[in-house]
Amino acid sequence: MVSSPVHSPPSAASTGRARGVLDRIGSVVCGLIVSACHLVTGYFTFLAYMAEPAGPWDSETVAHSNFAAGLVLVLTAITALLTCLFIKAGWIRRLRYAIPATLATAALARLTLFAPEL
Repeated sequence: MVSSPVHSPPSAASTGRARGVLDRIGSVVCGLIVSACHLVTGYFTFLAYMAEPAGPWDSETVAHSNFAAGLVLVLTAITALLTCLFIKAGWIRRLRYAIPATLATAALARLTLFAPEL
């Protein structure tokens, strides 16, 4: 009769090290996802601010600027929710809340204070 070899449970050091590697990978992946969302949102913020009407007949440009600023608000809400999820998981830091808040403030300013006029 052949007996199976006795396997000892993994040591605490090896599981802690594996957990540390997984946390770093999770942090990098979450950071990349949130950064990509910020880049897209920043691009639409840039488009909203660069849209200036050519004259009193150019209401289409004003509509495009307002649409881009509204899209920025939607994207910042999605990004803020993703950021909240990743912060709760412990993969990124709380400082990441500042970027969606800044982009949302810029979009609101474009829709209200700095709205293009005809």
